[in-house]
Amino acid sequence: MLTGLRWTSLRLRLVVVFGAVALTAAVSASGIAYWLNREAVLTRTQDSALKDFKQEMQNRAAELPLRPSQAELQSTADQMAGDNSGYSVLLIGERAQGKPIVGASDPDAFTLDDVPKSLQDAVNDKQDVTNGNKHPYHVFWQRTERGDTPYLVGGTRIIGGGPTGYLFKSLEAERADLNSLAWSLGIATALALVGSALLAQAAATTVLKPVQRLGEAARRLGEGKLDTRLRVSGTDELADLSRTFNKAAESLQKKVADMSAREESSRRFVADMSHELRTPLTALTAVTEVLEDEADSLDPMIAPAVTLVVSETRRLNVLVENLMEVTRFDAGTARLVLDDVDVADQLTACIDARAWLDAVDLDAERGIMARLDPRRLDVIMANLIGNALKHGGSPVRVAVRVEGDSLVIAVRDHGPGIPEDVLPHVFDRFYKASASRPRSEGSGLGLSIAQENAHIHGGDITAANVPSGGAMFVLRLPRGDEPHDADHQDCEEERTERDARAKGQGGDRTATGGTP
Repeated sequence: MLTGLRWTSLRLRLVVVFGAVALTAAVSASGIAYWLNREAVLTRTQDSALKDFKQEMQNRAAELPLRPSQAELQSTADQMAGDNSGYSVLLIGERAQGKPIVGASDPDAFTLDDVPKSLQDAVNDKQDVTNGNKHPYHVFWQRTERGDTPYLVGGTRIIGGGPTGYLFKSLEAERADLNSLAWSLGIATALALVGSALLAQAAATTVLKPVQRLGEAARRLGEGKLDTRLRVSGTDELADLSRTFNKAAESLQKKVADMSAREESSRRFVADMSHELRTPLTALTAVTEVLEDEADSLDPMIAPAVTLVVSETRRLNVLVENLMEVTRFDAGTARLVLDDVDVADQLTACIDARAWLDAVDLDAERGIMARLDPRRLDVIMANLIGNALKHGGSPVRVAVRVEGDSLVIAVRDHGPGIPEDVLPHVFDRFYKASASRPRSEGSGLGLSIAQENAHIHGGDITAANVPSGGAMFVLRLPRGDEPHDADHQDCEEERTERDARAKGQGGDRTATGGTP
């Protein structure tokens, strides 16, 4: 019944508590019942025996002469014990002053040595006759044991002179009856314990089933199934709890729906805005390229303005491209185009395309193959290396190694490192390490996009400071065939952009840099 229950299980605790209460109650009741019955049985037996013995002493022993003979004592003792009385009798008289004689109904079973000395003293103690004590001698009794058998020993003596009598009655039958009663009470206690366990199981099932349903509903709600509701019946506390849960779930569903709608509206706005900006940006880019080509022939007063326009136009172009990329990640439409690539060749091409060969020390053996999206790997490495070149210190070292089923690429610089308060936020969008630097050359999204590209591969990027100086970014990607939460098909827009992406700049460490 309790198989598989943990010690911390509420069901088990209920069963244990019910069992403990039932056991305590049953043991207490059985103990009281046994004690009351024991006293009743023993009192009834001893009262009956002592009353009969007293009557026999009055009827038979009192008829003996003051100085009885041995034969008279023996005969009287036999008569007192012979009428199915169930006890042995011992009579003590005097044939002369100071010369006691004894008559026993069963000398082998009962002698004067079997009478406790304290009982003999009490029986022979002559008390003063007063208003409260009308007789000098009384009947006294005591329970004793000989071997393993309990006995009742009683005694009295004849007032006015005569023999002293003692009875010796076995209580073995009463003890057997009491043992049977004890066994019966023990069985009843065990049955009560079993019954309490069954009752606790039934009660636990009744009480815990709604709690289990509530727990299951809470788990489903935590998994995002916001339409989860509980069936409510009754008016007890559990029903009130179910109603409260349903109200909370309904409120949560409404708030999440509102937030999702606002988030979707915001994503749609950013996407639409980015698309709308691309057309004028294309024209502006074409104009700025013409102006840049003619910069040497322009008036020296106009040349700085032209240079600023060209720079800001490129920066705006990068920002729009990054916003579109972020929108794809947020909308879940970003896809992978997986290919088997030589990592060393891919990194060499990334560095060479941006003219970084003289500034970057590449430690990568040829022949390390991985199945990944080459374009997204290029985006990740361009951001990490560009970020190290811009904000770190030369030389920048890129090391490639394989750890189990993972591809690990470490990018380290020799600059001042990253402030400890900035480290947790280097991958946040538009994060600025200092309010005094609200503007940077990057778009503020580069490292965030690099992280998203790592995640879509099923990998991750971590940032840390090197004890000997500088910062290190570590990219971990799986080498297997199955990406994490991504499709193997590339959307047409990304396929078109793959070869159209211009050489870009590295990320901004303080305001996560733009995507090249």
